[in-house]
Amino acid sequence: MSTTPPVLAAELAQAWADIQRYHPELPDLAAPESLIGESSSACGAELSFERLLHEAVHGIAAARGVRDTSRAGRYHNRRFLAIAEELGLDHAEEPHPSSGFSLVTLNPEAKRRYRPTIERLHRALKAHTVATAADTKRSFRGPAARHGSSGGGVRVKAVCDCGRNVRVVPSVLAQAPIVCGGCGKPFRIPEAAVAVG
Repeated sequence: MSTTPPVLAAELAQAWADIQRYHPELPDLAAPESLIGESSSACGAELSFERLLHEAVHGIAAARGVRDTSRAGRYHNRRFLAIAEELGLDHAEEPHPSSGFSLVTLNPEAKRRYRPTIERLHRALKAHTVATAADTKRSFRGPAARHGSSGGGVRVKAVCDCGRNVRVVPSVLAQAPIVCGGCGKPFRIPEAAVAVG
């Protein structure tokens, strides 16, 4: 098995397609490689199938026009939790004070349903981690390696024509378009932000 990021991105896309098989309203994953090396304290710091399913909850919420978070996306509300439960994720009784119901875990039925997908993605993630660790010991990878991010640094606001925005590392956006779930158009970094950055 190759351990290059494009292979891991393909495995992420396949896992997403496996989720879509059970939840057809889930939009396509625009840029699976944007999940590699990314971390978010509200959504889980480590990339895993559980985290991917968490992101799928956000995708379905967007497709349904449901506002599932507040506080700049950090607080996951009960609408998030309701969709998470549909997808096979459970949460402790009480919400976390700052992140709400973000810390969800796979329930036993979801573990059974997605077992082959979980195992395949786990192997790809493990191989990627080994390859990345070996690569950083032997070669210079620039600021991305020093800062522990896939895109090498500071996130800027990317916008789409409908007014929605996301924070993204410019190099991640340059790898492939990130498409808005609201209007279907790609997010872009405004020229003013590029000039400042």
